[in-house]
Formats: sequence, structure tokens, C-alpha cells
Amino acid sequence: MAGRARQQERLMALAGLPLDRAAVAILRYIAESEPLRPGVLAVRMSVEASHVTRQLRQLEQLGYVIRISDPDDGRAQRVQLTDSGLAAVDRIRDASRNGIGMALAHWSAEGLRQLAGLFHRMVDDFVIHAEAAVE
Repeated sequence: MAGRARQQERLMALAGLPLDRAAVAILRYIAESEPLRPGVLAVRMSVEASHVTRQLRQLEQLGYVIRISDPDDGRAQRVQLTDSGLAAVDRIRDASRNGIGMALAHWSAEGLRQLAGLFHRMVDDFVIHAEAAVE
């Protein structure tokens, strides 16, 4: 676990962001969806609502997310990324790509070809199994 924590610290240092792993996960999730109610976000991420609430409070204070009215229920709110939040997600993605690039920098061309082939095979298998599960 300490290795993951150090890896997260390095990633955030590369991105220049003061975020922990939970906050990054929430930002990424919001970036990949429409604005969501915090409770729905918690359910989709399979975490406690209080966990999401704490993280959203931090992300609001940093200016990365805002709460907007829920068009389906005026009493409820949804969460969406601000321009700063979108920029933070882009910086996280760039830092992740750079980290992967550094990790693979010393791999041979043949090793990279094998990795790419196996990765494509894995994705194809996931698609086949997902389609079979729907039928």
C-alpha cells in the first residue's frame, strides 16, 4: 500500500495538484459523466455517501467542482467540474501518460509490440464477453 501512496504522491507532484487518490478518482468519474447528484456518484463509485461528501467539499474549496440545481428536482443539486476542474483532470491524464512513458522508456521495441498485442487481445476478449452477457 505504501508503494501506491508514493506513486500517487509522484503523480500529483508531476501534475502539480494537491489531491489525494480519492479526490482524483472523483474528479475523473465526474469528468466522464454528466453532472450527478452526490448520492448517485457515491452509489456508482461503490463508496459511502459521507466519503463523497467530504471529498466534494475539498474539491469545491479548491475550485474544481460546483454544485448546480438538478433540473429534475429543484430541491436537489448535482455536481459538475469547473474549468479549473477540467484543467486538473487534463493535468492528471498528462501526468499519468508521462508516468507510463517513463516506466516503458527502457522496454525494447519487441517488448512494446508484445504488450500492445496482449492489451488489444484483452480488450477484444472483454468486448466479446460483455456482448455475450447482454444476449
